[in-house]
Amino acid sequence: MSSSQTAAPSGRGAFLDFSNLRGDLFGGLTAGIVALPLALAFGEASGAGPIAGLWGAIFVGFFAALFGGTGSQVSGPTGPMVVVFAGLYAALGGNPTLVFAAVVLAGILQIGLGVLKFGQYVKLVPYPVISGFMSGIGVIIIALQLSRLFGHEPDGGGTIPAFTAVPGAVMDPNLIAVGIAALTCSSSSPGRRNLLPMCPAHWPRS
Repeated sequence: MSSSQTAAPSGRGAFLDFSNLRGDLFGGLTAGIVALPLALAFGEASGAGPIAGLWGAIFVGFFAALFGGTGSQVSGPTGPMVVVFAGLYAALGGNPTLVFAAVVLAGILQIGLGVLKFGQYVKLVPYPVISGFMSGIGVIIIALQLSRLFGHEPDGGGTIPAFTAVPGAVMDPNLIAVGIAALTCSSSSPGRRNLLPMCPAHWPRS
C-alpha cells in the first residue's frame, strides 16, 4: 500500500481535527448563541441560579468535546435534567458540596452504563412511556415559570411550591410582567407577522 493511502488526512492530528475548522467555528458560535439563554433559564428553573446553569453548559460542552462524539452532536442543557436537578437541589437543601457530589456520582454511573452498552435497551421502552415522561417534563417546566409569568416568585424551590404559588399569582397579577410575557409569546408565535405593522419600525414614514 502506498504512503499516500496510509497517511492521515491533511490537518488531522492525534487529538485535533482542523479539516472543518470554519464549520466548527460557526457551529460553536450558533450553539453558544442558542445555549446561553437556555442555560441561564434552566439554571434559574432548577433553583441553583443562572450562573450555575451557565457553568454547567460550559462544562458539558468542554467534556463532550474532550471525550469525543459525532460531527453533528450539540451538547448542552436539557429540560428533563432541570426537573431532576431541581428535585435534587431541594432534597439536599441547596448544599453545593452535596449537590456537586451527587452530580459527579450520576456522571460516573452514566459512564458505567455507556461502557456496558445499556443504552441499546432504551428501544425496549414503549413509546407511550417516553411520550408521557416528556409531556410531564414539559408540564413541570411550565408550572415552574407560571407564577413568574404573572410577576410573582414562589416561596421555595421545587415543583410543589411552584404549583401552590400559581393561584395567588393569577389572582394578583403584575400587569407589567404579564405584558412583557404576552409580548414575548406573541413575538415567537406563528401569527407574529400580523403584529409587525403595530411596531413603530414598520409605521409609514412621512
